[in-house]
Amino acid sequence: MGIQDELWKDVIESLFPQFLHFFAPDLAQDVNWDKGYEFLDKEFHQIVPESAESARYVDRLIKVFLKAGGERWVLVHVEVQGYWDKDFPRRMFTIFYRLLDKFAKDIVSLAVFSDARRSYKPDRFTWDFYGCSLEYRYRAYKVLEYADGELGESDNPFALVVLAAKKSVEIKDDEERRVRFKLRLMRELLKRGTSRDEVIGLLRFVDGIVRLSPEQERLVYEELHREEEKTMPYVTNWERFAMEKGMQQGMQQMVLEALEERFGRIMPRLSEQIRVKADQEGLQKLLRLALRAGDLEEFEAHADL
Repeated sequence: MGIQDELWKDVIESLFPQFLHFFAPDLAQDVNWDKGYEFLDKEFHQIVPESAESARYVDRLIKVFLKAGGERWVLVHVEVQGYWDKDFPRRMFTIFYRLLDKFAKDIVSLAVFSDARRSYKPDRFTWDFYGCSLEYRYRAYKVLEYADGELGESDNPFALVVLAAKKSVEIKDDEERRVRFKLRLMRELLKRGTSRDEVIGLLRFVDGIVRLSPEQERLVYEELHREEEKTMPYVTNWERFAMEKGMQQGMQQMVLEALEERFGRIMPRLSEQIRVKADQEGLQKLLRLALRAGDLEEFEAHADL
């Protein structure tokens, strides 16, 4: 799975209420947030095994309770699509009927298109054959359709996720603009009076999706660190993020060095898969596997990459 896919999956999980309030406020206001919510990854992969087997899909299934109806719960199916695919509507319909057959619950399906093709935003699957027909419609959103000003002024922190994703497409070939944008947006995140976990989740997404050269990254971090030293209420957020990023990169490097020491030079594809692995627990498992595997084939066969 690519780094942008991992970033989307992580930020939806860490900021799901904000995600739903941003894209589906009508549904979000009817959710009983006091009862919590649950990500049904295991159940989803059992029903849609191709999602677990392929790195192409960014999908989440979430169980939420509604305010009306006591113990009534519904399913929210989320797909983030970063490339053109003529079969995407069929996939949305296939997932819908599998979920309906399995759970017999109401389902809300959301598709977020983060690619560069402004005209690509399919919102329905249709089928018509000899008098038999159907039309399945789902909620579709295009990141590029949101206005910068609207996103920047929103009180919902997930608007900054969408802004970062939008600008990563629009200015991907202009590093000078990316540097200015990344510095401005990360500065804004650190000044927001939101929870620490929320700020860290946002920083992680922005840092990963707005990519810079190592030298420019260093300049951005140094500038932010200087500013944070002057604004003590937020210094803990920056230090925690920087520590987390350093620990993650350190663990990634340890896995790579262990593999190279035991098996020689590794393929760039495998190296990239390890470098996008973000969670500490997963990296620790990879390190143990790198030290115990008999060969690279065994490592890849058992690594969750």
